[in-house]
Amino acid sequence: MEHDNHSDSDLCTSILTKFSTSTDPQHHHLCSIIGDISQSLKDLNHPLTPLAYFGATCTSLDKLLSSHPNPPSHHVDALITVLSMVVPIISPAVLRKQSDYVSGLVIRVIGLHDVGDGVVVSGLKCVSHLLVVGNRTTWSDVSHLFGVVLGFVADSRLKVRRQAHVCLRDVMQGFQDTPVLSPASEAIASTFERFLLLAGGSNTNPNPKEGSRAQEVLYVLDSLKDTLPLMSVKFSTKILNYFKSLLALHQSAATRRITDSLYLLCLQPTVDVSPEALVDLLCSLATSVSSNEMTGDNLTFTARLLDSGMKKVFSLNRQACVVKLPVVFSAFKDILASEHEEPLSVAMEALKGLIHTCIDESLIKQGVDQITASGSVRKSAPTIIEKLCATVESLLDYSFAAVWDMSFQVVAAMFDKLGEFSSCFLKGTLKSLDGIQKLPDEDFLYRKQLHDCVGVAVVALGPETFLKFLPLNVEAQDLSDVNVWLFPILKQNIVGARLSFFNESLLDNIKVLKLKSAKHEQEGRIHSARSLDGLAYSLWSLLPSFCNYPVDTAESFKDLEKVLCHTLREEADFRGVICSSLQILVQQNKNITEGEYEPIGKVSISQQRAVSLYTPEVATCNLDVLRSSAREILSTLSGVFVKSTKDDGGSLQRTIGEFASIADKSVVSRLFKSTMSKLLKVTQEAGKIQNTKGSSSMEIDNSSNEPSLSQTRAKLYDLGVALLPGFGIEEVDLLYAAVQPALKDTESLIQKKAYKVLSTILEHDESFIARKFEELLKLMFEVMHSCHFSAKRHRLDCLYYLIAHVSKDESEHMKREIVASFLTEIILGLKESNKKTRNRAYEIIVQIGHACVDEDKGGNKENLYNFFNMVAGGLAGETPHMISAAVKGMARLTYEFNDLLSNAFNVLPSTFLLLQRKSREINKASLGFLKVLVAKSQAEGLQTHMRDMVEVLLSWQSSNKNHFKAKVKQLLEMLVKKCGLDAVKEAMPEEHMKLLTNIRKINERKERKHSANTEETKSRLTKATTSRLSRWNHTKIFSDFGDDDETEAMLNSKKSSIKSKRARKRLAEDSYEQLDDEPLDLLDREKTRSSLRSSDSLKRKLQADDEPEIDADGRLIISEEDKREVRTENGSDTDVRSVAASRKTEKRRKTSQAGWAYTGSEYSSKKAGGDLKRKGKFEPYAYWPLDRKMVSRRPEHRAAARKGMSSVVKRMEGQSVSNALAMKTKKIKKKSHKKHG
Repeated sequence: MEHDNHSDSDLCTSILTKFSTSTDPQHHHLCSIIGDISQSLKDLNHPLTPLAYFGATCTSLDKLLSSHPNPPSHHVDALITVLSMVVPIISPAVLRKQSDYVSGLVIRVIGLHDVGDGVVVSGLKCVSHLLVVGNRTTWSDVSHLFGVVLGFVADSRLKVRRQAHVCLRDVMQGFQDTPVLSPASEAIASTFERFLLLAGGSNTNPNPKEGSRAQEVLYVLDSLKDTLPLMSVKFSTKILNYFKSLLALHQSAATRRITDSLYLLCLQPTVDVSPEALVDLLCSLATSVSSNEMTGDNLTFTARLLDSGMKKVFSLNRQACVVKLPVVFSAFKDILASEHEEPLSVAMEALKGLIHTCIDESLIKQGVDQITASGSVRKSAPTIIEKLCATVESLLDYSFAAVWDMSFQVVAAMFDKLGEFSSCFLKGTLKSLDGIQKLPDEDFLYRKQLHDCVGVAVVALGPETFLKFLPLNVEAQDLSDVNVWLFPILKQNIVGARLSFFNESLLDNIKVLKLKSAKHEQEGRIHSARSLDGLAYSLWSLLPSFCNYPVDTAESFKDLEKVLCHTLREEADFRGVICSSLQILVQQNKNITEGEYEPIGKVSISQQRAVSLYTPEVATCNLDVLRSSAREILSTLSGVFVKSTKDDGGSLQRTIGEFASIADKSVVSRLFKSTMSKLLKVTQEAGKIQNTKGSSSMEIDNSSNEPSLSQTRAKLYDLGVALLPGFGIEEVDLLYAAVQPALKDTESLIQKKAYKVLSTILEHDESFIARKFEELLKLMFEVMHSCHFSAKRHRLDCLYYLIAHVSKDESEHMKREIVASFLTEIILGLKESNKKTRNRAYEIIVQIGHACVDEDKGGNKENLYNFFNMVAGGLAGETPHMISAAVKGMARLTYEFNDLLSNAFNVLPSTFLLLQRKSREINKASLGFLKVLVAKSQAEGLQTHMRDMVEVLLSWQSSNKNHFKAKVKQLLEMLVKKCGLDAVKEAMPEEHMKLLTNIRKINERKERKHSANTEETKSRLTKATTSRLSRWNHTKIFSDFGDDDETEAMLNSKKSSIKSKRARKRLAEDSYEQLDDEPLDLLDREKTRSSLRSSDSLKRKLQADDEPEIDADGRLIISEEDKREVRTENGSDTDVRSVAASRKTEKRRKTSQAGWAYTGSEYSSKKAGGDLKRKGKFEPYAYWPLDRKMVSRRPEHRAAARKGMSSVVKRMEGQSVSNALAMKTKKIKKKSHKKHG
């Protein structure tokens, strides 16, 4: 049969496209029928619309059913399938009009005997769609068709049953908010009840045999999973009651289906359900947890169901939920006590969720009121909240030791929920936590989780109440009884506490400890005295936490002021803690009043609560109190600062600055003028001493005859600038006037301090720069040549602030003129010996470049190009120092700005000429510039200059004595990676092809080694060697050595993660900082890691070189098994350090494991230790010193050693070992005598 092509919307075309290639006979019949229908419509000139297909299909099906009592099944199947496809695309109005006719046809088809599953499935699809779009005003309109769908929900045929369940769900979804929802729900409940009665109700156990009545109940339960949430509340409650009866049977098949239905019901928050019926079911499930043995999966699912179910009940009926909470909590407790791993975390999270959701203020208040009313004698039964707390506390029993890490989280959640009322319900819990803390480490693995839990308890109760139940015991006679483990917990978790508690309680403990310490020191018990001093310091270290948003600053700070000032003067050890506390108080209140409170990182709930109490009014009141104390505190701090020999971390200076910012201007002015008077006096004394010495030369170091005067002057300058936040215009001008002569001072310390003070003024006071700009420029020029190298960094800071001020001016000419005036000095700063000075010079060059392109300030790329050209102008300098500094400046700008690559290529010819100079300083800088240019450029740009670059590098390399050969080789490797081997080969001269071949082989070897590594080794190597976001590192770029892959990767991308080997050679700058007589800088992460790696390797070496085993006769015992074990461990070791070992170590290992060696196995004994003499064999030589040539990499050395060993053994035949050694000693003496003779 031939069919014409139709449009995409044609039903016939879509069916043929989908099923024409199928091998199923039913699909062939379907294609044939739809083709016939389509052709008939064409013959009758009907449009091929869905309505036309619908009418033709219904007519054909009606004729077929009327003409044959038992019509062919394949025809019926094809027609009903077409009808099920066309019905959904017919308009609802047409379907409502023809509903009776179509439904009658479908019911007749479904009622035929010997029809296949496909026929029934297609018919059910038609019925469900007719029910959804049909008339739903009265139950009588839909009851017949709805009964048809219900009749198949327990059908024994799987496809039919599943389609019936889907249709029932769709129909109930369509019945929502219609009058027929309630009767439909009743029909479903009646059907379920009928199947239960037929199955024997609750007295008959479900039988899995197909077709049984019990199995039909299970089929109906399957249909209720999706249908139950769509039913009306009245009849869903009825079904829930039936569920409870079925749960009592404890049949796993029925229970699983019921729990599935309940879980889907509880997950939908908008579905209404009877909370009483639901909570009864949940309690039945909770009870079954402890009474029945469940699998891990069942326990996990039950825990999730109880969690979502109780939250659902709480949202519907709070009282019904809280009454049953103890039962549910006991079920979760039983789950945590089970032997299964899967449900543990689910039960823990469920408990935490229920604590935060279902325990509310009224429930807590009810328990508190009953405890208060009962007094000391308790007669009434425990309240609900008490039962819950008892269950949570029982999780700390030793029977739960395996899951204490989870128990601590649940206990912490309860503390967090109860807050300050935890003191009423969780007293015993704190004692249990204290008892667990005392367990030895080998028996307790969850100490961190315990401390986290105790921290939450501190937040909930507050330090005052917490320490009542779990005291520090600092007054204990035995120091081992002191709860020192609480100090870090308190320090981390105290927030929103009372300052008065610290003043009244903890300070008294500090006084007692100091008296005890003094007494023990007099008695000669120095160690005990130092321990008591440590406890006192630990108590003082809690002060910053008590100053973290305290609730009584305005009321209690005055009482604390005198103690703080006295301690600052008398106890130097506590100054850092006190200063930190005062800074916190001032900063927090200032931020609140200025509206600048910005939390850093994740803010705890306790801090949120404390901050919420800090309104602008409260913060203003607190600042008033602090301001009233500022005079005394500033006086104390300034006196201590001037007299102190050191200021750890600048804490005293920062604290002075914070209080100066809030103090009255008159107080700050008076203190500042007093400081300046002292400075003037000390300066005059220093001038007299200088005149007496009669020397006008600059001091290179600080070793003058009167160092105390210099230190005092420096301290006074620091004190003056510390008061800067509280200055007015007059004070700023006075400080500037005091600084001016110091900039010309011949002493390096004073000059450095003066520049530091001036840079601080320029940083914090923009108006001062505007008022004194011309004067500042003149001053900078005057003192330029007298600047000491130690003051260079701070001078560069001053220059930067002046240039930054100019960049805001609209005058481009003035901006360029100022930058040009100081540019030479900044560029020369790139060559300073001080690392901080160099870094600051690089930063300033980059910042000027960014200011040039800042469009908001009138910048553009042309300004950046001009600035680069100004830096490049330094290439015309007369000294190698200036030229190399200019090259470094160009390299830094090229690294930062990709727009400057074209300018950098323009100066390449000049760079090539510089490489021809015999100046190591210039050559090193030029190679670094080429390295940056190669790394930042694209391959196309490099290929243009490839030949010139390669020729210059190779010709220059051949005329130098190995100074930079490794660096040149690395540049060529970078070119190979960037442009490819063939491009470099074309530019490479023939006489240097061996170098290119060597580079290719090295790269291939690296790739093979990388691919040979296991995935575990690669991942561990990556973790060990991956650096952070790479940044500019001038030391590596301009080093004398050939840098490693890490430096190259740093140049290639600022944001790439580097996965390469560590550098095998330390740079000169790093090696200077790691001399044996220098202390290790623990703040330097790289040096600390390096030190740890060195110590680890030393430990491994010591472990490998164990003490030799010697028998009773004094003979060395060599175990062959131990050797084999060592070899096995070495061979299978995938540690990162082994992977990163040097190539030489690898070769030595391979040499020792391969090739020829004397094993001495023929002399080993099977029954005893040591060696045996064998008849007809040589004397054992296990005690003879081995020749180092035996492990040489050269075969000729190993052969000579073997030959020598053989001759020695032959010559010693028949002689004892002692004689042999004596002969060897005589030979050595003879040889040495001949040499000296």
